[in-house]
Amino acid sequence: MGVGSDMMEEPIAQKLLWGQRFSSAFHLLWRGLVDLVVPPHCLSCRAEVTAGASLCVTCWQKLRFIDEPVCNSLGLPFAYDEGADALSPEAMADPPPWARARAAVIYDEASRRLVHLLKYEDTPEAGFAMAHMMAGAGRKLLAEADVILPIPLHRRRLWQRRANQSAVLALRLGKASNKPVDLLSFKRVTYTKPQIGLTAKERQKNVRKVFAVAPEGLKAIVGKRILLVDDVRTTGATARAATTALMDAGATNVDLLTFALVLEPAQLHIVE
Repeated sequence: MGVGSDMMEEPIAQKLLWGQRFSSAFHLLWRGLVDLVVPPHCLSCRAEVTAGASLCVTCWQKLRFIDEPVCNSLGLPFAYDEGADALSPEAMADPPPWARARAAVIYDEASRRLVHLLKYEDTPEAGFAMAHMMAGAGRKLLAEADVILPIPLHRRRLWQRRANQSAVLALRLGKASNKPVDLLSFKRVTYTKPQIGLTAKERQKNVRKVFAVAPEGLKAIVGKRILLVDDVRTTGATARAATTALMDAGATNVDLLTFALVLEPAQLHIVE
């Protein structure tokens, strides 16, 4: 795609991002009106529930929440409390560029359903429920952040999907914490193939140098404590690339908050 096409796509992408703000507010109003007429249903199994954008008791209990104590750097669960700033062997062997990471739940069949509803099935209510859980897991990170940034989509993929699931989560977290959310200063400047199905090394190569801070957005980044938001952390390749770009641009600190975290089989027994 030529330079001229990119320049034409840029204002379109900005309109789509700002459209998410309007769409989110409108959807809440619409959902409230619908709930007055039609009983709300569980996001996952469609059983009747007492409130919209929620799960029934059965589906809620299927989620495996990541509670303290956790590795301060990677958010991996510990079998016992090792101290507030304790690090896991994984974090010591390969320190991430971000300061702290937290996730609300383990990525499994139950949490994957919510992620897919938000990401592929145009169900923003799933994002509202996910953000509520993330606010609990990341309450300290939210309290100390200057600004919340979603992991950005490339403008071409944003045009294809019409929404960035990370932006939906960031906007809800910003509303809940009364923190500013910046949708435009941080960009994905290279179009890459999806990460699904790639090995850890392939993921790292795929996202290398794909993020950048827009020149007009430097003021929003330099000297700030950034909370980076995404739906799922798998190998952490995307978050590493994004964090490195933000730190290179002048951020003083980057923390990471995701809805779900993919754990290795050896780590799963701690929360089972």
